[in-house]
Amino acid sequence: MIYELRVYTTVDGRLADLLTRFEQHTIGLWARHGIKQAGFWTTIVGPSAQQLTYMLVWTSLDDRQEKWRAFLADPDWLAVVAETERDGPLIVNVQNSFLEPTTFSSVT
Repeated sequence: MIYELRVYTTVDGRLADLLTRFEQHTIGLWARHGIKQAGFWTTIVGPSAQQLTYMLVWTSLDDRQEKWRAFLADPDWLAVVAETERDGPLIVNVQNSFLEPTTFSSVT
């Protein structure tokens, strides 16, 4: 398995809007595309309280490319983005890393 770590920094005051978008729309669309999440976190102590951190689980980089591309092209996703960003963007920065568990990791 490969884990994708994604950290979104939101526009000041828009974290709640991003959380709502994930909870009410994104998770369901991901399920439709076979995208699996390992967890979501908000920052309570750190460089920014305007961050959402989450991890996705993939069987391979090819698996990720195929499913992510289909998700980004989904007309329902495009409609959600248009609606939730009609008052401006939610996100100012996205960082992502691909991680592979070690042999002694509790996840495999």
